Amino acid sequence: MYSRVVEVIHLTKIFGLARVVDNVSFSIFQGEIVGLLGPNGAGKTTILHMLLGLTLPTSGEIRIFGLDFKRHRSKILQKVNFSSSYVSLPYSLTVRNSLMVFAWLYGVSQKKKKIDEVLTLFEIRDIADEPIRTLSSGQITRVNLAKALINDPQLLFLDEPTASLDPDIADKTRSLLKRISRDKKISILYTSHNMREMEEVSDRILFLYQGRIIASGTPEEVVSKFQGEDLEEVFIKIARENRVVL
Repeated sequence: MYSRVVEVIHLTKIFGLARVVDNVSFSIFQGEIVGLLGPNGAGKTTILHMLLGLTLPTSGEIRIFGLDFKRHRSKILQKVNFSSSYVSLPYSLTVRNSLMVFAWLYGVSQKKKKIDEVLTLFEIRDIADEPIRTLSSGQITRVNLAKALINDPQLLFLDEPTASLDPDIADKTRSLLKRISRDKKISILYTSHNMREMEEVSDRILFLYQGRIIASGTPEEVVSKFQGEDLEEVFIKIARENRVVL
């Protein structure tokens, strides 16, 4: 049995009169890829922000690596990393120098060796000395993913990690993430609006709707619960009906 890496207990976040995350509880186990799925406004980003310490919960508890997040935030975050298509990198720096900054921030040993490793992993050695500002959106996405692995994290949060990638690179990236999770026992919490990607990558799906988890299980179990053909059909059905009968 895999050990529990993340434990979220009755997590709630209220902004003004809006209950954006409503009494959410779930766990993520070692080496598991969990897909966080739901329509816009379901609470996915807010949950990610709370797990990264960017937003404080209104109530509830977060435990990561068996430690209370509020009391051990710095210690926990040294073993965590993230990638988001919506977070900017330092535009004036080259790719290599940008990765060097993050390597210093995380206290990575053998920094140059590790940077060469992640550049090779994501097939971006050819742009290593190019300024970030000159890169395409797809190249920036791969640099973000390289940054996310610079400290050999035990827990990885990925927000739309293959956005802007062409189909070939996106497919390679999905395969790479699955291999890394399996071989290095990295736990991954993953959001995407690409339903085929969610089905392919996720060991388990958490389906959020109006701040609550309405389904949890393998992609097949979630599809079966809502009597759909696939996750895309389920997603569209819930989003368009704008109601869920639990």
